[in-house]
Amino acid sequence: MMDPSDFAKLSTECIDRVIEWVERFDPDEVDFDSADGVVTLEFADGKKFVLNRQAGSHQMWLAADARAWHYDWDAEGAYWRDSRDEHELYGQIAAVVSAKLGREVAEV
Repeated sequence: MMDPSDFAKLSTECIDRVIEWVERFDPDEVDFDSADGVVTLEFADGKKFVLNRQAGSHQMWLAADARAWHYDWDAEGAYWRDSRDEHELYGQIAAVVSAKLGREVAEV
């Protein structure tokens, strides 16, 4: 199991990276809010996607539309890896935002 201080550092870096990425969007297209380890992306139609840290399980969770994914830190590969099919978190965020906006967006 990951050390809690390592998880806190890695999860904060993850959240900061997503915030920096979403700040590049026009806020009329995608806006965001961040507090206490949660980043909420809000779209023009009011739909929300949520990324949050789960300290108890040492995971990052992403919820978008009617789906949710749980990501564990892969120390060997140095990335957040889905617990089911092993896809990478940042690519998934870009994919779900691209699908929502109806256009390709740059990866996180």
